[in-house]
Amino acid sequence: MPDSNALPGEPDTLMAAPRKVLVIFNPTAGARRRARLTRILEIMWSLGADVTLHETRARGDAERTAREASTEVYDVIVAAGGDGTINEVINGLAGRQMPLGIIPLGTANVLAAELDLPTDDVGLARTIALGRTRPVNLGDVNGRRFVMMAGVGFDAHVVASVDAGLKRLIGKSAYVWETLCGFFRYKFRSYRLMVDGKPYEVGSAVFANGHFYGGRFVCAKDAALGDPRLHVCLFKSVGPWSALRYTVWMVLGRLDKLPDYEVIPATSIIVEGVAGEPVQGDGDIVTRLPLDARIARERLNMLVPA
Repeated sequence: MPDSNALPGEPDTLMAAPRKVLVIFNPTAGARRRARLTRILEIMWSLGADVTLHETRARGDAERTAREASTEVYDVIVAAGGDGTINEVINGLAGRQMPLGIIPLGTANVLAAELDLPTDDVGLARTIALGRTRPVNLGDVNGRRFVMMAGVGFDAHVVASVDAGLKRLIGKSAYVWETLCGFFRYKFRSYRLMVDGKPYEVGSAVFANGHFYGGRFVCAKDAALGDPRLHVCLFKSVGPWSALRYTVWMVLGRLDKLPDYEVIPATSIIVEGVAGEPVQGDGDIVTRLPLDARIARERLNMLVPA
């Protein structure tokens, strides 16, 4: 069965080994995840990879490090952290030919699920040291790249409001808590969209490049990293009870059964609302309204199992 994430006419490519690997690690992941990273790096060394570890110091450091990494020194860049760290590295690699591997150490790890990466240490190490590269499409929101999803409205509010300390302490449950609080605190409003030239007014919208959302929930079942379109998920009703209903039906895997929910594949999306409202990309706030979203011109080579 063909991989829906593969691009038409562009098969996976096997890279030469041994590989010179730069691992960009977000140390806020905590001691337990650092210990796991150490085990994975040791396995990579045993497989012949030449590994250099860089620990980020502040927001934006992962992006800068990826952008400045020399192709004469490194064959592969690896993002070790959550989806936010991966998003930074992706933006640093935009327009470059250097492949990206990931060691998922975050809360949701949506991209790892989309690529169906191994969950064990040996499998992840082998993917980076010996795996193939697969070209994937990237999304673009106001010039910032994302790989899985972007959104405006309620989900962007939740992302913007999650307390970082609580997130480190209780992981995914921090998003559950903020979602519950958001039903009462968020000032629900509508947004005006132009989707390939057709107007819509909605309560929230998600622009899906892959089909997983927030872990293994599904917003757009037909979206795939190999599809040269974004799948625009329109949550048409406005208000806390509608947001609660959408959330419950998503958890139940029945979101597409709701009459006021629609998914539209598109190449160009313009969003207008209150200027300055946050836009999330891959689980971090990456830009503000107004918004212009589309598939990026360049693709990214991702490491996947051989």
